[in-house]
Amino acid sequence: MTQLSAGNVAPQFALPDANGRIAGLADHPSQTVIVYFYPAAMTPGCTIQAIDFSASLDDFAKAGIAIMGISPDPVEKLQKFTEKKGLRVTLLADPGHTAIDAYGVWGTKKLYGKEIEGLIRSTFIVDVDAEGRGVVREAQYNVRAAGHVDRLRRQLGIPDPVASRTR
Repeated sequence: MTQLSAGNVAPQFALPDANGRIAGLADHPSQTVIVYFYPAAMTPGCTIQAIDFSASLDDFAKAGIAIMGISPDPVEKLQKFTEKKGLRVTLLADPGHTAIDAYGVWGTKKLYGKEIEGLIRSTFIVDVDAEGRGVVREAQYNVRAAGHVDRLRRQLGIPDPVASRTR
């Protein structure tokens, strides 16, 4: 598995979302896109991450940042996940591992102390130019779901409205 790093060209993808519409980096010219890969819809960690991204979607959008989550799940499972959890974040289906392999997020990982092959939870910050071509600003492999969105907010300088109100 070849992993990406800052400065690499971001692989293009065109994948169906939870409603079957095709989406990719090229849909966000002149914008920053957070592309996050998660192992499976409706699992505890993936649910936390999707809910956190959905709750922060407007704040990221105000900062000019789009968010796309990608998993190996089929469209039907993403549709159920989105409806059941009230998610607003764009989730894309990649059962053929097109983007998953291109971004180097499938490999050996530890799960409950055991090594298995699977999707490695990862996040990429991609700067997309006016022609829809992306360059990786940052690649984060093996991220933890809990607190991940808050870490990205701090890293990208996006204020947390809840924290702002408590000061």
